Amino acid sequence: MTTTAQKKPATRFFRHPLVWMVAGVVPIVALSSLLESGPLVALLATALSLVAYWAVMRFVAKRPMPELARRHALRDSLTGVAIGAGFIVVSIGIITALGGYHFTFDGAAGLRALPGLVVLAGGGAITEELIFRGLALQAIEKLAGSWVALGVTALLFGLAHAANPGAGLWSSVAIAIEAGGLMGAAFLWRRSLWLVFALHATWNGLEQAFGIPVSGHVDPGLAVATVHGSAALTGGEFGLEASLVPVLISLALTAILMWAAHRNGQIRRPARSRRI
Repeated sequence: MTTTAQKKPATRFFRHPLVWMVAGVVPIVALSSLLESGPLVALLATALSLVAYWAVMRFVAKRPMPELARRHALRDSLTGVAIGAGFIVVSIGIITALGGYHFTFDGAAGLRALPGLVVLAGGGAITEELIFRGLALQAIEKLAGSWVALGVTALLFGLAHAANPGAGLWSSVAIAIEAGGLMGAAFLWRRSLWLVFALHATWNGLEQAFGIPVSGHVDPGLAVATVHGSAALTGGEFGLEASLVPVLISLALTAILMWAAHRNGQIRRPARSRRI
């Protein structure tokens, strides 16, 4: 017969943050590789990613999931849409006003591209947020506190995009600052995955809709963007994320959200001891 004392080491092992983080990241990364296999496959992969996250948190980490609470899902989603839309529209507007972008709209082509745009933007946002904010940020935060978790996951997010088309050292640094920092701060502010799902999906979707490369990937949208001027202004082949404009805007937004998270008591200190 297995005693309670014999069960404890195994329980401590599986409930260690690094263990449940890896247990969740592996299947979700595998599923995310299917997102460009067509809308139906992408929808299935996204749904299974959510199931994988729930299963790991429920049966491996054995922790509650307030980050997926349905009570404030609509409110947080709308907040994420507002932040994401504001960030992208202001960034594109400034670059366009400075002569960096010119847009040609094709309504018929845009309508044909719309279903794929929505599914790809949503699926990419959900799987990436489950990995980086749901699993990595919360696991690292348990061990080292909120600030370290924010910095490490922002760096990892930049590195994860380093092999994208048109990527380089600057694009990786830029996306770590603006996307990794902003998404992490938004999550810490409300502790809601609904918020960062919506923020990230709106970000990706609007970029693609305007015909701007999304982290180096060029997919059909509602418009075709013609780029003029320096890569520092426009982001060059990598797209908007490699422009200085959104980097500077995101730094201001991240500072505001981290201040709000601090005021809400959401900045956490590291645990004293986490032994496997």
